Amino acid sequence: MKQQKTLRILSRIYILFSAASLLYVSLMAFASPQAVMDLVQVKLPNPDSYSSIRGVYGGVGLTIVVMLCRWAFRDERQGVLFLVMLWGFYALSRLMTLGMEGPLGDFGTQWLMTETFLFVTGTVLFVFLQKAARLARA
Repeated sequence: MKQQKTLRILSRIYILFSAASLLYVSLMAFASPQAVMDLVQVKLPNPDSYSSIRGVYGGVGLTIVVMLCRWAFRDERQGVLFLVMLWGFYALSRLMTLGMEGPLGDFGTQWLMTETFLFVTGTVLFVFLQKAARLARA
């Protein structure tokens, strides 16, 4: 029982930490799409590009944040599973870039390490959550 409570707390911390980091970028994208693109030294050329950054990083990001907050308090396992996929596919996309376009800069390298860490952390949490769920059903 104590292990299940610890897993729930750790899962919520993991989910809410991820939500907070995504919320930061989402709010930045709504307020200043160019600030988001400045992180990778890209100049937005027209209003459509501003709209796209607001939509993807802002709107989609905020949707993910809302769902993560819901999962944090209603279904930690689902939230952790979603984040395992999110961080894993982020890391995979950077590895693909590394293989297809060449070495990443400081920004890409730092985020590859961060996303890989979050992927591994989530995977470990998910495995333990699955085991706890199986034990609870038995």
